[in-house]
Amino acid sequence: MSNASLLFPVFVQVALTFVLMIAVGRSRVGAIKRREVKVRDIALGQTDPWPDRPKAIARSFQNQFEMPMLFYAVVGFALATRGVTTMLVGLAWAYVLLRLLHAAIHTGSNNINQRFGVFVLSSAVLLAMWVLFGLHVAAMA
Repeated sequence: MSNASLLFPVFVQVALTFVLMIAVGRSRVGAIKRREVKVRDIALGQTDPWPDRPKAIARSFQNQFEMPMLFYAVVGFALATRGVTTMLVGLAWAYVLLRLLHAAIHTGSNNINQRFGVFVLSSAVLLAMWVLFGLHVAAMA
């Protein structure tokens, strides 16, 4: 299995982060144009003046800097230790697809039960990646 095959899901995860960043900006500008929020309220920063939709998109964007950091770390360590396997690549794709689904739910219906279920599943996949990587490291010792 080539190292590049493990990088493709990483590229998709990075793209998701940038798409959400752009969506945050667009939704906030739209809220300002519709006068749902005042620029003065934003500048003061004492409370969160944004309507629900921009808040949900912003929170989804922030989520990309939480658990996905462990995804980036395990990928980097696997690449550095020549631990790229077909199983790890499959798990990486599963993780990223679940992150895409999580973001779609978060920025769409924002159904908390669905979102939590997808979060738990993606976390289990990420844990499996770390266990697989741990076994690789143990075999190297």
